[in-house]
Formats: sequence, C-alpha cells, structure tokens
Amino acid sequence: MVKEFKQFVARGNLVEIAVGLVMAVAFIAVVNSLVADVLTPLIGAIFGEPDFSGLSLTIWNDATIAYGSFLNALIAFLTVAFAVFFFVVRPYNAFKSRLAKQPEAAPVQPPEEIVLLREIRDALRK
Repeated sequence: MVKEFKQFVARGNLVEIAVGLVMAVAFIAVVNSLVADVLTPLIGAIFGEPDFSGLSLTIWNDATIAYGSFLNALIAFLTVAFAVFFFVVRPYNAFKSRLAKQPEAAPVQPPEEIVLLREIRDALRK
C-alpha cells in the first residue's frame, strides 16, 4: 500500500493539483482584495454605502432578510467569475486553438510515372 502511494505521488498528478490549489487560493485572495478594497468603495461612492452587509428588510414577526450580504457575495462571485474567465479561460482557449491550427502536412503527390500509369489503367477500363 505504501509502494502504491509512492507511485501515485511520483506520477506528478498530486504535485500539479497541489500547485493548482495554492495558485487558486492566492488568486482568490487577490480577487477578494479587489472586491473589498477597490470595487466596493467605488460602488459605495456611487450609491452612498460602501458595504452592503448592513442592508436588510424586516418583515412580519421580526424576520429579517439580509439582502445586503447577498449583494456582497454576488459582487464577489461575479468578480471572481470575470477574472477567471479573462485570465484563465480565454488564454487557455487561445492556446488550445493555436495548437489546433498547426499547419497540416501537404498531400504528397505521387511521381509522374504513377500518375501516367493510373491514367492508362483508367483509359483501358473504358
């Protein structure tokens, strides 16, 4: 079992996953900072309130709908989705399409003797 685990670790998949996870955590920290330190103050300057978490609606029996927290989460999600799309998905798709557009090998023309022999064969069949 230990030998099998060593083979699994040595294949490189685990290392790639670990690196991807570390990069994702760092990327999320950057995007969260972008949302908290840049976008939310801009939205606050426009709408008058920089943090929406205090926005709520109280309905009957003192039930509270905290739609401000939802707005904060929605802004963070949209920012992360935008960043992932433009910094990960689009470059990956461009790279993939560039690989797919590699020039194909030109069709090999048979020697002239072969072409003449085929024409003679076709003429004899008629």
